[in-house]
Formats: sequence, C-alpha cells, structure tokens
Amino acid sequence: MEHIVTVQGIVTAPDDWTPFASLADFFMEPTAAELDAIEREMPVILADVDLLDAQIITIDRTPTALDARRIRRARRRVLTERRALANRTANVTGGAA
Repeated sequence: MEHIVTVQGIVTAPDDWTPFASLADFFMEPTAAELDAIEREMPVILADVDLLDAQIITIDRTPTALDARRIRRARRRVLTERRALANRTANVTGGAA
C-alpha cells in the first residue's frame, strides 16, 4: 500500500490550517487497486492468523503433541499460501527470473 495515514499531518499542521477543512486528505479510502491487492493476499493473511492462533494457545503451557501438530500444519499452510501468492504474482507480471 502506498498511502499510510498518520496523525503527523494533523499534529504538525501549519498555523493557518483549519481543522476538518481537508479531512479527506488525511483519511483516504483505499483505492480499487489496494482493495484488489488485499483480496489477493487474504489467503496468506488468514493462514498467518491461524498460525498465530496456534502459537498463542501454547504461550502459557507446554505444547502437547496435538499443539505441535497444529502449529506444524499452520506453518505448512502459511508457506503454501505464500508460494501460491508468489506464483500468482509472477504469472500476472509475466516475470521470469
């Protein structure tokens, strides 16, 4: 994503700046291209969330064999989804190394 909204623009605003005059400049909606990129990356995001869930479960206890299997499967799913995303991106851009 190219546009990351921060409060720096509001905090370091010039003296002649009027509040809420150009609020749209600070809080932009994502573009269609950005939404498409998020949609393409959603399987990777969901796989990462599953991995985090599996790891969070074991924070306060010793992982059981089932927990270890759950984490292992979640890691494999993350790698699979990342590979699939990389392959889709390479096919879209027509890139060959």
